[in-house]
Amino acid sequence: MKVSDIIRTLEEWAPKQHQESYDNSGLICGDPESTITSVLCSLDCTEEVVKEAANKGCEMIIAHHPIVFAGMKSLTGQNYVERTVIAAIQKGIAIYAIHTNLDHAWTGVNRKIGERLDLQNLQVLSPKTDALLKLDTFVPHAALEDVKTALFNAGAGHIGEYDHCSFSSEGQGTFRGSINSTPTVGQAGEDHREAESKLEVILPFHLKSKLVKALLTAHPYEEVAYDLIALQNEHQQLGSGMIGRLSTPQSEKSFFEHVAERFKLKVIRHTALLGKPIETVAFCGGAGRFLLPNAIAQKADVFITSDFKYHEFFDAEQKLVIMDIGHFESEQFTPELIKEYLEEKIPTFAVLLSEAGTNPVHYYIS
Repeated sequence: MKVSDIIRTLEEWAPKQHQESYDNSGLICGDPESTITSVLCSLDCTEEVVKEAANKGCEMIIAHHPIVFAGMKSLTGQNYVERTVIAAIQKGIAIYAIHTNLDHAWTGVNRKIGERLDLQNLQVLSPKTDALLKLDTFVPHAALEDVKTALFNAGAGHIGEYDHCSFSSEGQGTFRGSINSTPTVGQAGEDHREAESKLEVILPFHLKSKLVKALLTAHPYEEVAYDLIALQNEHQQLGSGMIGRLSTPQSEKSFFEHVAERFKLKVIRHTALLGKPIETVAFCGGAGRFLLPNAIAQKADVFITSDFKYHEFFDAEQKLVIMDIGHFESEQFTPELIKEYLEEKIPTFAVLLSEAGTNPVHYYIS
């Protein structure tokens, strides 16, 4: 396999275009055309992880958190970021980060959290907008099914749990080709009327180029008429955080014990308990404080995330219970998630889990 093969596989799952503007997901260092035999999955990429990858013969590290967030003006080893990148380059190890794009993916970080919590009816807590397009094109009746199939195969026509979604209506197209044209129907230089179908399909923005290419390849006309329309619709399977329900309501004490057991927690920071059963659970891996208004608006009983500051706990206003379980703790199963995905997609390739402890936060229990 090449590094680029692994990247292509990962970005079919979590397209890089879905990352936040501040993020730096993607290939941090390394040659995309280099051949590799195994990869190491880790939450963070540190000097210790690079050393582990070298010892295990892994030529690529896939980390959730990018080791490089801001631009670097020099590479002299003055801090842990520079030393990590230098070590990776010296050992010929590529580093790839799959961060907020994996947070936003329907089967990404938050889905894994929801499954560990045994939640049902999972939905995105804050769906993204500006992620969908509508493609309209005009096709002679005889070619409608072929064009439709080509678009479906390229990734169009997905709405929630449904695929092959489209709408078509019948009408009449008119055109006249120049003397240099070679029309599929009609004669060059003559007005022509053709019975056509208007075909409409939804597609994700990141597949625009692929879908247009599929359309132009499958369509019989020399010149293809089509419109691409940006939609403000919420993408119900793309966005930040998730919300779900327990099959049976639990007491606050019982639910806290459940979370502590599933996430191997020694301590949980939280707001005052409200003395109410827990049934609807909102959550976000990593720093999710910005989703608190969404959790409250959707009447969650509890919001699980990390990195709340002192005064931000007041914002719960006794409308729900905030559970801050720790950044590392909330995302600790992400490397396992990446490993499972790659093993499913490339079952003959070696994918290893890092054993290095990368959590920079430690707890003293008196």
